[in-house]
Amino acid sequence: MKRVLLKLSGEALAGNKKTAFDEATVIKVAKQVRELVDEGIQVGIVIGGGNFWRGRTSENIDRTKADQIGMLATVMNCIYVSEIFRTEGMLTQILTPFECSTFTKLYSKDRAMKYFNKNIVVFFAGGLGHPYFSTDTSTVLRAIEIEADVILLAKAIDGVYDSDPKTNPNAKKYDEVLIDEVIEKKLAVVDMTASIMCMENKMPMLVFGLGEENSIINTVKGKFNGTKVTV
Repeated sequence: MKRVLLKLSGEALAGNKKTAFDEATVIKVAKQVRELVDEGIQVGIVIGGGNFWRGRTSENIDRTKADQIGMLATVMNCIYVSEIFRTEGMLTQILTPFECSTFTKLYSKDRAMKYFNKNIVVFFAGGLGHPYFSTDTSTVLRAIEIEADVILLAKAIDGVYDSDPKTNPNAKKYDEVLIDEVIEKKLAVVDMTASIMCMENKMPMLVFGLGEENSIINTVKGKFNGTKVTV
């Protein structure tokens, strides 16, 4: 692999605390990404905002405003995680699709590619800058734009199941599944818009549990216990 797009769920970064950050978890992620960077792999990162904001669960807030709060939650996540990465010896930059004062730089593919070529880890924060698009969609779009080899989908659960393992103890886990089946059965790997984009642009995904020891490294090296979503 030359270039990967790593999607981290906000909830996974919160660890057992469920909200905000678990610094020990973030440091473990940073050490693993440092190993990839040291091996010459270019890494882009998208982080969800669920450890701060779940706007869709509230009916009292306008959807557009709720999504804007969610976008800002992802910016906060990226600023924090980026700084932890720097303490582990990596160079980082945060790109957003909207002006964010001096906190971030404005996204463009050319700017992202320039950073990758300098071995800089690039954080894609703020989603797409528009409501009604999730971080799943921004993950897939950025992966396509930067011509990533694969999306690494680090979640709080360890793969793709035929039903919710939290509510169904008999849920079956897939070792490998076609993106067509994900769409047909609505398996909720990523949202429907993101799934269709993966199918149309032939973007594979590797889905795994962030909490497993060395899960990111093992996934890149083909030793993971998650689910391969093929195209």
